[in-house]
Amino acid sequence: MRRHLDHGVTVALMLAAGVAGAQLTPGSVGSGSSPSIGTGSTPAPSTPAPEAPDVGTPGSDAPTTVPGTGAQGGTRPTPRVGTGGRELPPSPPGIAPGSIEETPGSSQRGQAISPAPALEPSNEAEQVKEGVTGAPDSEEKPARRAPLTLAQLVARAREADSRVEEATAELRKFQALYQQARWAWFPKIEITVGAGGPTPEARNDGLGGPPTTEATYKGDLNFGRVGVTMFSTGNAVLPLYTFGKLTALEKAGAQGPVLGAALRERTRNEVGFQAAQAYFGYQLARNGLQQIEEVSKRLEDAGQRIERLLKEDSAQVSAVDSYKVRFFRQIVEARRAEALQGRQFALAAIGLLANVGPEDAVTVVEEDLELEEDVPVPSLEQALVRAEQSRPELTAVAAGIAAREQEVFIRERSYYPDLGLAGFYDVRFTTSATRQRTPFAFDPYNDRTGGVGLVMRGTFDIPIKDAQLEQARAELDKLRAQEKQIRAGIRLEVSKVHGELVAAWSRARAFGEAERSARRWVTAAFTAFDLGTGDTRDLVDAFTAYAQASGDKGKSWHDVRVGMAALARVTGAPLAPGE
Repeated sequence: MRRHLDHGVTVALMLAAGVAGAQLTPGSVGSGSSPSIGTGSTPAPSTPAPEAPDVGTPGSDAPTTVPGTGAQGGTRPTPRVGTGGRELPPSPPGIAPGSIEETPGSSQRGQAISPAPALEPSNEAEQVKEGVTGAPDSEEKPARRAPLTLAQLVARAREADSRVEEATAELRKFQALYQQARWAWFPKIEITVGAGGPTPEARNDGLGGPPTTEATYKGDLNFGRVGVTMFSTGNAVLPLYTFGKLTALEKAGAQGPVLGAALRERTRNEVGFQAAQAYFGYQLARNGLQQIEEVSKRLEDAGQRIERLLKEDSAQVSAVDSYKVRFFRQIVEARRAEALQGRQFALAAIGLLANVGPEDAVTVVEEDLELEEDVPVPSLEQALVRAEQSRPELTAVAAGIAAREQEVFIRERSYYPDLGLAGFYDVRFTTSATRQRTPFAFDPYNDRTGGVGLVMRGTFDIPIKDAQLEQARAELDKLRAQEKQIRAGIRLEVSKVHGELVAAWSRARAFGEAERSARRWVTAAFTAFDLGTGDTRDLVDAFTAYAQASGDKGKSWHDVRVGMAALARVTGAPLAPGE
C-alpha cells in the first residue's frame, strides 16, 4: 500500500510542476518513513506466559502512527467543499433530497398527498394503478455522501480497516488467554460413565461365601442368566499451595490484553497515517490540476496573440514562436492526464482505507495545503520525551518483558511440588451378580467407593527443568536487548522525522516567496508581450520559472503536512479532533 501511495503522490508532483519544460525530480512522499534500524522482531513469552506477536521495528518503511501535528497551537486553513470557501460544521449534516416533497405523517416519498375521504377499495385500487402507470420514473437517487474531512477519514480508517479488525480479534484472543490463566486453579474434574455386557451370572450369600447357583461356577459354558454392567468413575484435584506458580501465571496472563491493545493501537496508527497520506496526496493532485489550468489558460492566450500577430505579418513573432507555444501546450495536456490519474488513485486509496463500498462515490473536502500561519514545531527533546511515553511498541515490549519475568519465576518454582485436595469415586452395578455386604469380600461387579484427601504432586525430571529454566532466562535477556534496540531506533526515527519537518518548513517558506516572485514575472512578461515590447523567449522563461516554483511550493507544503503527521506517528501522539 505504501508503494502505491508513493506512486500516486509522485504522479501528482510531476504534473504540478511539469509545464513549460520545467524539470522536477520526483521525491519521496514526505517525512513519513525512515530506513530500518534492524531491531528485529520482539517475541513474547511462551507458555505459560501469553504469546506476543512481533511488535515491529521503529524506522521501517511501513507507516506506524495516526496523523497529527505533533505540536500544540497553530492554525489550519479553512476546509472548503468545492470552491465556495464555506466553513464546515464540526460534524457533517445529513443531506436530504431536495427534490422530494413529503407530507407530515407519511412515509412515502413523492408528490404530496392531500387529505381525502375514504374511497371504496376498488376505486382506490384503480386510482393507484392509474397513478403508477402515468407517473414518471420515481426511483429515488441515493443521498449524496457528505465530503470527508481529514479527521473523519482518519477516524473511519482507524475503526473500519480490515487490519484493525484483525488486531481486535488478536486482542480478544489475549483476553481469553488471560481468563484461562485466572482460572488455572479450577480443578480438572474427570468423569467416566459406561455400560457393557453380557455379564455371566455370579450369585452367593452376599457375605463372600461359595456360589449358590450352578451357573456361577467357572470352567464351563453355563453362563446362567446373563446381565449388564453399568459403572461411573471420577476424580479431581484442587490446588491448595503451589509455591507461587499460580499467582505468577495469572500475572503473566494479565500482560496479554496489554500487549494486544498496544499492537492494535500500533495498527490503528499505521492505518491513520496512511489515510493522512492519501488525503494530502489528493489535495496535492487537486492543487496541481488548478495550477495546470491556470498555466494552460495563459498559454492559450499567448498562442492566440501569436497567431494574430502572424496574420498581421508582425516582426515581433515568427512561426518558431508558434511551434514553441504549441509544444508547451501539449506538454501541459499530458501532465493534466497524469494529474487526473493521480487524483483518481488517491480517491481509490481513500475509499479503501475508509471501507467505502465499490459502488459508493468518495468525496473529500477541498483544502489548501499551505497553512495560513506557522504551526510551532516541538523541540527535538519534547518529541523524544513524548515518544518515550506514548509509543505503543514500548508498551508492548514492556508487557512482554513482564510476562517473561513471570515465566522465569514459574520455571524456578517448578522444582517444588504442588499441594492439593483430591477426591474420587467409583460406582458399579451388575444385574446378574450378588452385591457383597461385607467389606472383606472383593466385589468387582457391585462397588461403591469414594474419598477425599490431601495429595502432593511433583516430578523429578531435574535435567529437563534445568534446561527449561535456562531457556526462559535466555528469552528474557533477548527481549531486554531488543527493548534497548527499539528505544534507540525510536530516538533515531524521531530525530530523522523532526529534522525533515524543520527542513520542509524552511523549503515551504522559500518556495512560497519564489512562487510569488515568479507570478509577478509572468504577469510582467505577458503584459510586455501583449504590448509588443517583449519577445517570446522572455514569456517562455517566465512560464518555466513559474511552473517550477509552483510545483516546488506544492510539494514542499505537502511535505510539511505529511511531516507533521509523521511526527505525530513516531511520537505516538494521536490526531486531535479538527486537525
